[in-house]
Amino acid sequence: MDLTFSDSDLSFRQEVIAFLNTEYPSDIKEKQDKRITLDKEEIVRWQKILHQKGWFAINWPTEFSGYTELSVTEKYILQEELAKANTPTAIPFGVGMCAPVIYSFGTEEQKEKHLPSILNSDVWWCQGYSEPGSGSDLASLKTKAELKGDKYVVNGAKTWTTLAQHADWIFCLVRTETTSIKQEGISFLLIDMKSPGIEVKPIITIDGSHEVNMVYFDNVEVPQENLIGEEGQGWNIAKFLLAHERSGIAGIAALKRELNRLKELSSEIPLGESTLLEDPQFRSKIEETEIELTATEFTELRTLAAMSQGGSPGAESSILKIKGTELQQTISELFVEMLGYYAHPFYLENEIGSNETVGPDYAAPVMPHYLNYRKVTIYGGSNEIQRNVISKAILGL
Repeated sequence: MDLTFSDSDLSFRQEVIAFLNTEYPSDIKEKQDKRITLDKEEIVRWQKILHQKGWFAINWPTEFSGYTELSVTEKYILQEELAKANTPTAIPFGVGMCAPVIYSFGTEEQKEKHLPSILNSDVWWCQGYSEPGSGSDLASLKTKAELKGDKYVVNGAKTWTTLAQHADWIFCLVRTETTSIKQEGISFLLIDMKSPGIEVKPIITIDGSHEVNMVYFDNVEVPQENLIGEEGQGWNIAKFLLAHERSGIAGIAALKRELNRLKELSSEIPLGESTLLEDPQFRSKIEETEIELTATEFTELRTLAAMSQGGSPGAESSILKIKGTELQQTISELFVEMLGYYAHPFYLENEIGSNETVGPDYAAPVMPHYLNYRKVTIYGGSNEIQRNVISKAILGL
């Protein structure tokens, strides 16, 4: 794998930088830099800007995106520069998860109906996989879909449904048949969130945010043409989708930005006659993290190279998921260690529960970010499960 940048690659990097300098909205950038949660309109606005440039659905086949195809190196450069500029991360459920399923397994009618609206960020998708009691053991799901005439009637519940409060559609795994092998009898349905019988209830997480939800289905009618593939094919489709999801969870470019920020800030914190960055113990932790990050980045590049040749992410996606999420947690922990008591979220006297803090302005979001990132080793398939996936795929165990 040759990572030497050609003249055209360097020219492309300058194009990306120039684009960001002129097209990245200042109001969105300000909120991003302050770690203030963006609203739906702001996220959609940024995704539309990327789409107009041809840099949104960069992993789609060009026949569906209409983009000029980027090389693996150009994709790497683009993601790196977007992360350096701290642009919003694209919401993956439509563009990175549901769309690959539709253009790989869907009918022509399904492609024509859904892909353009996903590409233009006109329709917001969410994912209906996990259920109460069926998280890592996804095949034990119980949400049932019974075919009655030309419609499925869906009953059950999904949990930890990210951003379902904004969603127009949800893609769901449902049980269309009860079999002795639990991976069988599962199907993949597309469901309009405006359908009667759907109720969304918020789950407020430990960092105080409303990011995930419960979604209830009470006799929800879904047209039969919303079935992707064939009945009972859902488990294989789910594995295909999860491989794409896990490849994107690592967030290598963003990790590089955060690690550089950690080094910069710790170099400004006095510690005796030197700085925190010069403290041997703290610096050793940063250096160890940087080595792990570099190794993970090369694994990601190898995966991208394989995908560019028509392959699909395999065990590498699980490796990236494990290492990327562990690094996300490690860096969030180092930020807390760097700030010490300034990272405490409940610090103001007589204001128990306040998320305000004393100290530098950048301290306020550090603890909520740390708490929120406790989840990353669980979603997309827990890291414990990923180790089983790797052992089966590579070692045949």
